[in-house]
Amino acid sequence: MKLKGKALTLGDNINTDLIISGRYKFSITDMKELATHIMEDIDPDFPKKIVPAETVLVAGKNFGMGSSREQAPLVIKESGIVAVLAKNFARIFYRNSFNIGLLLVEADTDKIHDNDALDIDLDRGMIMDQTTGISLPIKPLPEFMQKMLSEGGVVNYVKKRGGLTL
Repeated sequence: MKLKGKALTLGDNINTDLIISGRYKFSITDMKELATHIMEDIDPDFPKKIVPAETVLVAGKNFGMGSSREQAPLVIKESGIVAVLAKNFARIFYRNSFNIGLLLVEADTDKIHDNDALDIDLDRGMIMDQTTGISLPIKPLPEFMQKMLSEGGVVNYVKKRGGLTL
């Protein structure tokens, strides 16, 4: 599996309340509308910086920490972000993301900067930063997880195949 995108960077310890504020939890149920508020407590203009199908979110350590708010990975996916790169992810966020088909990639993100052009090759286990020319290894993503992602997540995978036969 290969992806391309431009980096949109954040720091460490981005919690689910920063991804999508809890003040919208009950007032907005439409994911498209909810996604217009992504990361607005970090940067009110953040949603405008996302180019759907061309943006890779890049963060530091412990991305997705905090509550098990399922809306957090849903708004990232709905906003058009193709993948999230981080040093590591909070466990519940990681699980919720793969359940819905949002690609998460673990790598050392220190050398990636805003607007860097990134090529992500899951099969080779590498990120190539076309802007700086550096290659970064990624934590391998098992083939069965790549298959689930290509189907849109665990639920879609099970629906299409009638079970978890890998």
